Amino acid sequence: MSNHEKSGTQAGPETTSIQIVGDVLAHAAHHKLSESEQNAVASLPPGSALLLETNGGLTGARFLLDRDEIVAGRHPACSVFLDDVTVSRRHVEFIRRSGTFEAVDQSSLNGTYVNGDRVATKVLENGDQVQIGKFRFTYYHSVQNGS
Repeated sequence: MSNHEKSGTQAGPETTSIQIVGDVLAHAAHHKLSESEQNAVASLPPGSALLLETNGGLTGARFLLDRDEIVAGRHPACSVFLDDVTVSRRHVEFIRRSGTFEAVDQSSLNGTYVNGDRVATKVLENGDQVQIGKFRFTYYHSVQNGS
């Protein structure tokens, strides 16, 4: 009998580790924008960006990055709330810099991946594939210049 069974308490896992496969972003890389998605990207306010979920359970979900700092994670207070055990509570922060955004991993268990590479920090470019836990997004920034 384990110590948890003896004490009568059971604690579930805080976060689950996942294995990243080399071609895990292949689906997202071939994602074609619908007319509605094209219109959403074209109408982004200056200095903003869009994360379009392409695979992972929220397919088609859109998250507007329109503030200087936006946190994605499993905690309900996160601006980009991703409710899955593969996502850390504060997984990644998106920081606006010179009209684009930088993804800064927040020491997450499963890491943040951009175009299949695990990153600690990465300035995002239009069309980049961003993976947060099991969720995969395509990053689009405003075509209009902003600060």
